[in-house]
Amino acid sequence: MPYDFTGKVALVTGSSRGIGAGMVQAFDASGARCVVNYVPDSEGRNRADAETIAASLRDPLLIECDVSDPGQVEAMMHRIETECGGLDILVNNAGILRDRTIAKMSEEEWGSVLDVNLTGPFHCLRQALPILRPGARIVSLASVSGQLGLFGQANYAASKAGLIALTKVAARELARRQISVNAIAPGFIQTEMTRDLPVEVAERALVAVPVGRFGQIADVVNAALFLCSEDARYVTGQVLNVNGGYFM
Repeated sequence: MPYDFTGKVALVTGSSRGIGAGMVQAFDASGARCVVNYVPDSEGRNRADAETIAASLRDPLLIECDVSDPGQVEAMMHRIETECGGLDILVNNAGILRDRTIAKMSEEEWGSVLDVNLTGPFHCLRQALPILRPGARIVSLASVSGQLGLFGQANYAASKAGLIALTKVAARELARRQISVNAIAPGFIQTEMTRDLPVEVAERALVAVPVGRFGQIADVVNAALFLCSEDARYVTGQVLNVNGGYFM
């Protein structure tokens, strides 16, 4: 049975392309009003992609916001409250990669990834609290790297492991409001990020996936739809692995 999110308001951070774009399109198709979020870049590509995604939705709200900036996040939540009346679904999807070995990793490469991937969701969680309706759903995109500690990803793995811990704490703190908080830990999903992997790295990764293929964006989207649905009303504080058996 298709999920029904009619009357719900859903914010997916970093939804100009990839998994985030797939999520807002799926929530929209299931009846939710969606907030499309992007961070500006020098080429203007993120804005252009976000506008394209928004144009495909029924009644979107398009917001420019860098989740690592608490002031911008506060302004985003205020706008959602003013224009949408509240928030029912928060998906912390925005994230960046700056892979390098520990010996070669700069302070900026370490800090920027932690700022977006871990501190960003913290800002969104904290600033969303006043506008989250009873029974709201929060889902954060973690990663198999946060559980395995993949080579060259000290910053990324640390941010995603921290996000898993943040998810568990938030689940405990918000349970009394009947708000569930869960994480999805994708493995290798066919997105722009994985397409940029060196061929030899991609080949090694593929061999390690028991089902013998990389995942599709829909695999992660469907997991998020489930966790945000009434079917998952008794599921909270969990990490749903969507990685073809790469981590088990």
